[in-house]
Amino acid sequence: MNFRKAARRLHLWCSLSIGMLLVLIGLSGAALVYYVEIDRVLHPVLDVKPQSPDWDKALVTLRTAYPDKSGAWRFEVTTDNGTIPARYNNPVEKMGQGFAPMMVWLSPDGTQILRRDYWGDYLMTWLYNLHFQLLMGDVGTAIVGYLGLFSLVLLLTGLLSWWPRRGQWLKALRFKKRSAIIGLLYDWHKITGLLFLLPLLLLSLTGAMLALPVETRLVLSLFSELKQPNVPKTVVTVQGGLLIAPSVAAKLALAALPDAKLAWIETPTMEGGFYRLRLQAQQDPSRRFPHSYVYIDAVTAEVVSVFNNPTQGAANTILNWLHPLHDGSVFGAIGRVIWLLSGLSCLLLFVLGLWRWLLRKPYFHWNNKPT
Repeated sequence: MNFRKAARRLHLWCSLSIGMLLVLIGLSGAALVYYVEIDRVLHPVLDVKPQSPDWDKALVTLRTAYPDKSGAWRFEVTTDNGTIPARYNNPVEKMGQGFAPMMVWLSPDGTQILRRDYWGDYLMTWLYNLHFQLLMGDVGTAIVGYLGLFSLVLLLTGLLSWWPRRGQWLKALRFKKRSAIIGLLYDWHKITGLLFLLPLLLLSLTGAMLALPVETRLVLSLFSELKQPNVPKTVVTVQGGLLIAPSVAAKLALAALPDAKLAWIETPTMEGGFYRLRLQAQQDPSRRFPHSYVYIDAVTAEVVSVFNNPTQGAANTILNWLHPLHDGSVFGAIGRVIWLLSGLSCLLLFVLGLWRWLLRKPYFHWNNKPT
């Protein structure tokens, strides 16, 4: 058996065994390219007049509205100066349900709670859990990771099955005039696969690496030292002690990394501890989920730890790129459109391939010529 025939057979086996799951992941991923925008459309209460966010008042509002939530709150620093998104991890009412933080959106002035929900209970986060975990928790995350690796095999065997012989490139790329549906299906499957091959390879690889973080870090550490932030030990202060405001912590963090942009503010608990601020350094491609951190003592206002990720070596740089590559944000508006179409192409490729395979079976007797 030559390599081309073996590649075709492996491509077919992979398609029939995991194709439907990859379609599910692809379609949900296509929707998630614009999940923030779609969620805002679905909840018009979040459409507010932009103004500078007041995190200090927002924290007071949250502590007053949810006195039982005495732990850390996380504020997302958005680029549109609209609502203030906040989340509270591990709420008691969702204990044992995996990642299910309480999600709250406040008015830009921080005085009003506009919306409250829980991760996984509304459409876009449900789709996220479907895409990343197949709604199966940590086990589903691992399955998705290995499906990403099998997707690489599927794509590469498809490419090898098509790979033209020397001097046959123009002929292989041509859309041929055919009378039989089975031939037309092959051409459409071929062209679609070639058009989206590179995006799908990149999506499969980055998706597998994101879903398998332990394995990814283990492999990267073989080639480059992987450095972690120096997380200070939490020092519990007297309850009710005077803690610095989020705006003060934000200024201190930006002074520590003056060329960076603020992305997240994590407050200390009501008993004290440290602010953890997440920032996008100049060389970091990820706006929403960068990997530079500043830790600030909430009582003394001392900057106790600074981790500027882009200066930490090759392994850390690769990790920095995974999320913006996977969601297409690093390529701007055009890249996001291509990523959307790439997710949709999974369904088209599966339908074309399955239809062609079924037509080759003897028990399908209909006329397979186009009308």
